[in-house]
Amino acid sequence: MTKNAIGACVLSSEQIGEGVKHVAAKLNDQFERAVVIVVVPGGIFFSADLLRQLNFDVLMETISCPHTPGERNNASPIVFHPNVPLAGEDIILVDDAIESGGTMKRLVAHVRSHFAVNSISVATLFVKPGRVDVGAQEYYGRAMQSDELLVGYGLPWAHKSRNLPYIARLENISD
Repeated sequence: MTKNAIGACVLSSEQIGEGVKHVAAKLNDQFERAVVIVVVPGGIFFSADLLRQLNFDVLMETISCPHTPGERNNASPIVFHPNVPLAGEDIILVDDAIESGGTMKRLVAHVRSHFAVNSISVATLFVKPGRVDVGAQEYYGRAMQSDELLVGYGLPWAHKSRNLPYIARLENISD
């Protein structure tokens, strides 16, 4: 029998903190005001840490598009009911990671096609090497070297392990 297990740490809490600071510094250099749209639930941890380091005016929204990690053809419905007017605003979509990029590409296209925004950027803790072009300026803390499955700091496996304070490799073990 094969089970998924949490393996070696890939990004420690300290490395995550450094990545958050890196992204915040880039965004602070770029923006004076923006609407941050957090991709939930995965982006909650990263956005909470990131937003506390931003020194410009921030309006907030959330968006959801459930998917399986690594899935390139996510066709699930996008759930977005903005309470803040988006017309003419700079938008920053915030998520934990861009793995395949398929879902983020859909979210960028959705916001761009439904709202007359000034610009769309994407901020994530890390990106994976096999990702697709999401169609927006990307700000990220780390570029990962492999496409291995990861858990923790917002990344789930089977709806669990999001709450780990670090990011670990997901490994298969046999009994």
